[in-house]
Formats: sequence, structure tokens, C-alpha cells
Amino acid sequence: MAKDIDDKLVLAISSRALFDLSESHKVYLSDGVEAYRQYQIEHEDEVLAPGDAFPLVEKLLNLNASLGRARVEVVLVSRNSADTGLRVFNSIHHYGLAISRAAFVGGRSPYPYLKAFGCDLFLSTHAEDVRSALDAGFAAATILSGGASRAASDELRIAFDGDAVLFSDESERVYQSGGLEAFQASERESAREPLRGGPFKGFLAALNLLQREFPEDACPIRTALVTARSAPAHERVIRTLREWDIRLDESLFLGGLTKAAFLEAFAADVFFDDQAGHCELAREVVATGHVPHGISNEQKV
Repeated sequence: MAKDIDDKLVLAISSRALFDLSESHKVYLSDGVEAYRQYQIEHEDEVLAPGDAFPLVEKLLNLNASLGRARVEVVLVSRNSADTGLRVFNSIHHYGLAISRAAFVGGRSPYPYLKAFGCDLFLSTHAEDVRSALDAGFAAATILSGGASRAASDELRIAFDGDAVLFSDESERVYQSGGLEAFQASERESAREPLRGGPFKGFLAALNLLQREFPEDACPIRTALVTARSAPAHERVIRTLREWDIRLDESLFLGGLTKAAFLEAFAADVFFDDQAGHCELAREVVATGHVPHGISNEQKV
């Protein structure tokens, strides 16, 4: 039964990111673990509605059919027990999702299993688990509720912020300490010095490898950089991606403009950003993952 998943793009996802578990979560918050367990058992034959990350999961899994082989793996990693998780698997079966692997950890954080599963990306609604995953070196984001779903399409569109997501937060630290003028001066001086990789560099690289398996004019994956940077701070970003040999289909340098309208125009399925304020605006038009990484997310003392 052993099967190597080293050559796959692996997404680990929590139950509440995949499905709408808001009603049962209210039971957990108000009445505790045992009442929650009983509620899930009593309702285990009722199909759960799709959650905020469901369309992303569905489209990623559909890539396997397009390629004619399994290049994407989705693994369920959940704080549920196997007992309460039965309803989740019943819903997975109902929607025909090709998800067969899972870790139910009975109330504890599932992040220690991400390495064993060979995870490229972890999505959860539990911010503490996401922080633990990021600290352990994984691309991870907290999926925010309320994201609008775009019109049905077979094309998967993923948008990324730059600093502290695809790239390290080294430039953001200059901006926050010295302001825009110091930031632009620093970026001009360092234009030919590649930025260090951020937590989502590896996930973007894995996506890029998937893209290269499709004909360029018929690839169902489209990626975009959506950043507050503008000229002259664009050059370092372009040269960094060139150094990494990673291609982005679109790069939007907005110079501080609000990102939501551009994400809507790109028709993103999901957007990843490190700044909570940007995420709050973006979630109104697109499923959004907050990446609690870098200087903007450091605990103030």
C-alpha cells in the first residue's frame, strides 16, 4: 500500500477550511468537546456545505485529470477525532473529491504531520496552527471567512503578495523603519541583489513546475503577483524571480492602491497576503489567506 508522494504538489487542509462547519463550531464553543462530538455523530449523514477553500481544492484536484496522472495530493489534517471526522469524509465522498489521506489529531495541532505528508501548503482557519506551520518552514495561511466566489471556471488563478509572502520581509523592514523614500533608495541600490525567499517561494516553485507540464497556450493555472510596490522598486522583484527561474503570469505593481479591485479583475480564486488590513479588504471579493509572517505580524511588547 505504500506510495511515494515526493513528486506531487501536496496541499494539507483543515476540515473548517474545506467545509462550512460554522454551526457545529458554535456547539463546540458554547457547550464543549463532548457536545460537539455528539452533534457531529447525530448529523454525520448530513452533507456539509463547501467552505471558503473548497473551490481551490476542487480545481487543484481537477489538474490530475487534465494531466492524466496524479500530480496533486490533498490531505485532510484536522483537530477532529476520527469519530467526529466521519461526517467530513462522508461529505468528501458526496462531492467526489479524491481525498484519501487524513490525520485526525483529537484536539491537538496537526502541524507536526505536515513534514511526514511532504506538505507544500497548509490552509486552516486556526491561526495558531498556521503560525506553528510557518515557524516550522511551511507555506501556510489562515483562510478568512466571507470570501466571494468568482464565476465558475476551469482555470485556477492564484494571486500572491510579494514582501513577507513570496519574498522575505527584509525590504518591508526598511519601509516600516525609514519610510517610502528610504525604501525606494534601498531598492534602487539593491536592484541587482536577489531578495531572499519568503514562506511561499517553495509553493510557487511547485506550482510553476505543474504549469510547465501543460502547453503554454493551454495551461489551466495562472499566477499573479499583486504588490504595493511600484517603480523603481519593481526591478529587484523582476530580477529575483529571474534568478529563481520562476515565472509569474501577471505582475501588478500598484504603488499603494487598494488591491481588491485588481484581484477582482484578475478573477483570483485565492489571494495570499501578510498584512491583516489588506486581507480584510481582499476577503470581500476573493477567498483570502492571511500569512502571519514577517514584521507586520510580530507580537508587540
